[in-house]
Amino acid sequence: MTKILVIDTEKEARNMFLKCLEKEGFDVIVAENGLVGVERAQEYLPDLIISDILMPKLNGYGVLRALRQNPITAIILFIFVTTKVTQADIRKGMELGADDYLTKPCSPKELLKAIISRLDRQASLQKWYAAQFQPLLKSPEIEITKPTTPQLIFPSDPQLKKIFYFIEANYYQQITLNDIALAVGYSPSYLSKLVRHKTGQTIQSWIIQRRMAAARSLLVETSEKVEQIATLVGYQHPVHFFRQFRQYHGATPLAWRKAKAHCSFIKYDIHQN
Repeated sequence: MTKILVIDTEKEARNMFLKCLEKEGFDVIVAENGLVGVERAQEYLPDLIISDILMPKLNGYGVLRALRQNPITAIILFIFVTTKVTQADIRKGMELGADDYLTKPCSPKELLKAIISRLDRQASLQKWYAAQFQPLLKSPEIEITKPTTPQLIFPSDPQLKKIFYFIEANYYQQITLNDIALAVGYSPSYLSKLVRHKTGQTIQSWIIQRRMAAARSLLVETSEKVEQIATLVGYQHPVHFFRQFRQYHGATPLAWRKAKAHCSFIKYDIHQN
């Protein structure tokens, strides 16, 4: 569900937005002032924020400025809905990075139109970014050599789904943080902070973990040489693969394979006897 944060000091306005948006299937969070709004934006990382401007403690401009300065919240869509309507006000909001500007009172139809327009535009941009990476998508030749047992190593998080999908589809190639950021429509800085905030690990760490999982499966399920496995899971230089495998498993790939084969033989022998 698309998550929307509503920041407004007027209870009546908050309730109207809440009722209207929930009716359309959005997941809605509310905040009664700007300070609370910033805290909830950082906690829930909504897809879009609707905010008034005239608020005590921290006005709408302050909210937007704080969010745009934080890499974790910098690209959240932001719409002002307010009674402050001079041309200078609108210009200031846009200069700070607002995506749209509606005046109160606005009808539910106008609000929904603005929200859907912004969400659709963002989705179109993400599709365009992803389309630029068609050469990185899976090829039949690589698919044949990949392990037969899928490795479910990624956490289940809707906000990270596209990120992990891209890693899963391309881990065996030379991909970087910038590649993933472009494919999912995030800035590299925001992407790094988001993944670390959600998982406690870096993008590079997840790529390495996926490669290690694939390497383990290939070591057990195939008789491919270790050097060939290194290439199949995304390493240009076998030495780099050897080093990272040892760091993660405390043994070289060949030693790990032999240990696994020995354990399997013992289990088979015990079962036979």
